[in-house]
Amino acid sequence: MNIQIFGKPKCFDTKKAERYFKERRIKFQAIDLARYGISKGELTSVLRSEKFPDIVDPKHPDAPLLQYLAYDQDKIQKILDDPTFLRTPIVRNGKQATAGYQPEVWKTWE
Repeated sequence: MNIQIFGKPKCFDTKKAERYFKERRIKFQAIDLARYGISKGELTSVLRSEKFPDIVDPKHPDAPLLQYLAYDQDKIQKILDDPTFLRTPIVRNGKQATAGYQPEVWKTWE
């Protein structure tokens, strides 16, 4: 298993996800979204597993703005420019990915 956890340092759900994998002694790579962001390839991989509205943080003050962008490529570019639009944690395991705290899905990966 090759787990990557994209999150924000002060995000409660990100900390819970990290704890979930630590308790099961599953190695993971933690990536600070605010500091390092997410690459276009990684974001595209996440979008193969999750629908676009599911990866957007509904608590972000500008989240409704994304709905008004006509093209998916414009939405993706907006997220690449400001990765805080993403719901955290984004957990990737190869080609599989989840957005938000979803231990019921992670159990199927073990």
